[in-house]
This record gives sequence, C-alpha cells and structure tokens, in this order.
Amino acid sequence: MGIDLLAALGVVVIWGLNFVAMKFSLRDFTPFQLGAFRYVFAVLPLLFFIRKPALSWRWLFPAGLAQLGQFGFLFVALQVGMTAALASVVMQTQVFFTTILGVILLNERLSGPLRVGLALAAVGLSCFALNIASGGAASGGITLLGLVLNLGSAAMWAASNIVVRRAQQSQPGYDPVAFVVWMSLVPILPFAVMAWFFEPVATRWQWTHASLGAWAGVAYLGWFATVAAYAMWTGLLMRHPANRVAPFSLGVPVVGLAAGMLLLGEQVSPLQWVGSACVVAALGVVMFGGRLMRRRGAALL
Repeated sequence: MGIDLLAALGVVVIWGLNFVAMKFSLRDFTPFQLGAFRYVFAVLPLLFFIRKPALSWRWLFPAGLAQLGQFGFLFVALQVGMTAALASVVMQTQVFFTTILGVILLNERLSGPLRVGLALAAVGLSCFALNIASGGAASGGITLLGLVLNLGSAAMWAASNIVVRRAQQSQPGYDPVAFVVWMSLVPILPFAVMAWFFEPVATRWQWTHASLGAWAGVAYLGWFATVAAYAMWTGLLMRHPANRVAPFSLGVPVVGLAAGMLLLGEQVSPLQWVGSACVVAALGVVMFGGRLMRRRGAALL
C-alpha cells in the first residue's frame, strides 16, 4: 500500500493547504470572483478531454448548485471574519450535517457513536462562540458572521454529499472525475453574475489586477484541491474499504491549523484549541466508535 499511502497523505496535505490558498487569493479577488475562477480552472482544459459521465443533469445541476453554496459561503466567511486555520476545522462539521440530512432524507439510522460525535461537535462549536463573545484580540479574528457562514458552507457540503449518494443509487458506476469536471460547469455563471451584481461596483474588475501568486492560488484550488485530490480520494475508496480510507480525513484540520499558523501567521486562542480538539475528537468517535463497540460486544460474547 506504499503508493496508496502516499496518495492518501497527498490528499490530506492538498486539502489542508486548500484554506491557505483561499485566504491568499482573497487578497486580490472578491469572494464571488474567486468562486467563478476556481471552477473555470476546474473545468479547463479537462472538459475537452473528458466525456460527460453517464449521469443525468438532474444530478449534475443540484450538485453544482451545492458547490455554489459551499464555496460562496466559505469565501465570504474567510473575508468577513474566519481564519484559514479554523475554517479547516469548522468545515469538518459537514460530517454531522451529512448525518442529519441522511436521517431526514435517506431514512438512515442515528447510531450511538454519531450521537456522541454530535454532542462533542456541539461543545466544540460552543467554544468558538464563547471565544467570539469574549471579543477583542481574544477572538483571534473570528466573527459570529464568519462562523455562521462557515457552518452554512459545511451544511452545503453535506447537501452535496447527499446528492452524490442519491446519484450513485440512481445511476451507479459513473466516472467520479468526469462528474467533478462536468458538475463544475454549473457554478461558473451564477458566481460571475453574483460578482457583477452583488459585490461593490469598484471591485468588478479587481481580478484584472491580481498578482501571479493569487492566480497560482486559484489554479491550486481548481486543479489540485478540486480535481486531483478528489480523483485520488475516489481511487482510494475504490481500492480499499471506506473504514481504512476515511480516517485520513482527520489529518485535514491538523494540516489546516498548522498551515494557517505557519504560512499566514494566524493565532489560535486556548478556547479555540479546545473547540478544535472537540471537533476532531467528534470525527474520531464517528469513524472509530462503531468498530470499537463491535469489538467490545464480540469480546463479551
């Protein structure tokens, strides 16, 4: 599993650095401009070489709209009051939003570990909220609006997960890389329209003055974080059981926290560390809790 282990670690690093690239590019792009160009890069040039997946647009379209919501909320959150370091942690709450939506829409069962994980995640988010309420420098550049928008982004990621599950049930066996590329067509125009009509007039042509570094960040988001990492992750899930692959996602907030602090000079307060630890612990309970309960049950028999 040498190559696959490197692939898994590569995905963790790519997705962990993803938030730093967003924060850096937002220095020269508005949030909706960054959204539009992220998906332009995700589409080009692969659209000319990858055929449309054997999947109806009734799945591609809502999946693309979910991406619009996910990154629209996230990019605005990073601009109005959210650090790259903590955004990487808060985004992991998508696991719990996915669980809640799965129970409501797919009639999935809410297991014991999931209940414990949800409780731990709630404690972690409460720590972030208390830290914001403390105000001043102790808030670490985090605002209530930024936190709420970040949670909205995680919820939209969860909605995207549900769409993918339903698409797989409806039309199994489609190419996931082709799915990502063709789905990426959907958010481009809405992002461009929102950038033109909902952001300040003075910023409409701001992207024309973006630095090469900011464009490199956009390319990273489109080619690496969107297409390459997703392709590697999906390949791992195709070759190995999900319970062996999924735990690697625990490394994403670790890399995100370290990258935000080392590359952007972001500060994490003690209360934010506690909140982050609770969220990561919640993910660990969800991923490993069921397995531990089964082993314990087998040992008692």
